Amino acid sequence: MRPVLNAFGRALLSQLHIRMLLLSVLPFALSIAVWGIVLWLYLQSMIDTLQNYFVENDGFRVTNEVLLWLGMGALKTVVVPLIAMWILLPLMILTALIFVGMMAMPVIAKHVGSRQYQELETRKGGTFFGSLWMSTSSFTIFLVLWLVTLPLSLIPPLTFVIQPLLWGWLTYRVMAYDALADHADPEERKLILRMHRWQLLAIGAITGAMGAAPTLLWLGGAFSVIFFPVLAAGAIWLYVLVFIFSGLWFQHYCMDALKRHRAAGVPQAAAEPPLIEDDK
Repeated sequence: MRPVLNAFGRALLSQLHIRMLLLSVLPFALSIAVWGIVLWLYLQSMIDTLQNYFVENDGFRVTNEVLLWLGMGALKTVVVPLIAMWILLPLMILTALIFVGMMAMPVIAKHVGSRQYQELETRKGGTFFGSLWMSTSSFTIFLVLWLVTLPLSLIPPLTFVIQPLLWGWLTYRVMAYDALADHADPEERKLILRMHRWQLLAIGAITGAMGAAPTLLWLGGAFSVIFFPVLAAGAIWLYVLVFIFSGLWFQHYCMDALKRHRAAGVPQAAAEPPLIEDDK
């Protein structure tokens, strides 16, 4: 695990670089602009739709019984706005992920590559559309799992297990592809992802726990509803920072793995069966 820890230290130092700190500004500003317009135009209508659905389908009675059983009866007065907020949360994650992927990851790859891995040849094994496909397909699966496990996330102990696992899988899928897109050819990328699967999953799990941290802002009950715009802005900013640090960690680890792979001249035949599909 030493390479994982070494990459973590390098990512932390890179995160403190003024260029990386400023890198979070544009994705954050664009995310705020997009969600400011969306919430202004559609939040109230979304809450009204949910309210009508609960009234027509006896949802308040069922929800109240569940909340009382969980010892969270105080939330019954704000259950509809809370559900609306939790539905919007994955979409906010997607927005931050897309903006960071489009604007930050190319800068991260260039920053890390030019400062510490100048000797590595760039073989351009990844493409913009490959990255876009990996992000959207992975997030689609993530969204389904998010919605399925959403009721379990209301139970605080499970929140700290489910969210990190989901985030870990998502960051592993997306960030590892982007980290190798410029410097590795397609075969090198597949081989490294196979040979270093567990290390990359470990990084994904740890960054998944970090990614779950903004979710805690939504567990404040009525407080969350009252300060929803402020909490939404804070959560988006934290998501952007987590994505950038995750990108740096994966970038450093994958570049070091690629460097060692080329130095050792590992043949493709040594690869194990793939854990994930990586055709794009």
